[in-house]
Amino acid sequence: MADMYGESKSMTAHEKAAILFIAIGGEYAAKLFEHMDDDEIESITLEIANNKQVSAEQKAQVISEFYQMAMARDYISTGGLEYAQNVLEKALGADKAMDILNRLTTSLQVRPFDFLRKTDPSQLLNFIQNEHPQTIALVMAYLEPDQAAIIMSGLPPDSQADVAKRIAMMDRTSPDVIREVERVLERKLSSMMTQDFTTAGGIPAVVEVLNRVDRTTEKAIIESMEVDNPELAEEIKKLMFVFEDIVMLDDRSLQMVLRDVDTKDLSLAMKATPQEVSEKIYKNMSKRASDMLREEIEFMGPVKIRDVEEAQMKVVNVIRALEEKGEIVISRGQGDEMIV
Repeated sequence: MADMYGESKSMTAHEKAAILFIAIGGEYAAKLFEHMDDDEIESITLEIANNKQVSAEQKAQVISEFYQMAMARDYISTGGLEYAQNVLEKALGADKAMDILNRLTTSLQVRPFDFLRKTDPSQLLNFIQNEHPQTIALVMAYLEPDQAAIIMSGLPPDSQADVAKRIAMMDRTSPDVIREVERVLERKLSSMMTQDFTTAGGIPAVVEVLNRVDRTTEKAIIESMEVDNPELAEEIKKLMFVFEDIVMLDDRSLQMVLRDVDTKDLSLAMKATPQEVSEKIYKNMSKRASDMLREEIEFMGPVKIRDVEEAQMKVVNVIRALEEKGEIVISRGQGDEMIV
């Protein structure tokens, strides 16, 4: 067991996490992802994708370490650090117990300026470049090296040497000073991020989101908006496209769409669709194709609403993709008339 544990320590944290996620299966891995931020999910997903094969030995190594770390954390929360150390020493020996506790307590501690390490370096540069050189040096000393390097490169030439010198000469900084600088910078960053979100929002941003959610969620949001703010709902709907909006496509555009849509998706999407939508689709198909589609729908039998909505979304995605390429034009009301 000791050798196995030692080998697993040579892997990075993300490699271990990827192996653990593979070992526990997709269902439980998805539940864990719900409690992680986007950066962590992206890093672990990348490791999973690159890890084509995991040996039984690797799984055993990682699961053993995960179990030991989880138990150590539980011991700490139950009886404190000293209690955890006593229990682990009896179970694993003094050396392994100390190793686990050292790594666990390190992961539980929040390093100064942790909120800045999650900020994009270019944005962070704009944020701190006008601060006092000593403040910049203090922040950079706690950032990841890659982040600090980007910021150093972006500073004015006359500031680069000064900040580098201050970092080199920095020894110990009072925790009170660090906390005060953190507090001031976090408040400033919060204000700046609020301004960024304001300029990045608006109706196009909402449409971008709604175009990517499932149909049930989309309908619920729009219907709620129609009650609270009919004008806003109308503006949003003008920029959106749902399955029933197929009637707004000209015949040529619809024929292009039908060539790219899977027949099974189309038949499922048309289950219980409004008559005007069906007629529009049948009109733009050959008689043989339309007859086959009618027959397939007729013999389909009962289907789940969720499956119908998913099929409709697939058709809509084809339409949106063709529009983005400029191959078709969707008429959304006034000003969209075509000139021939």
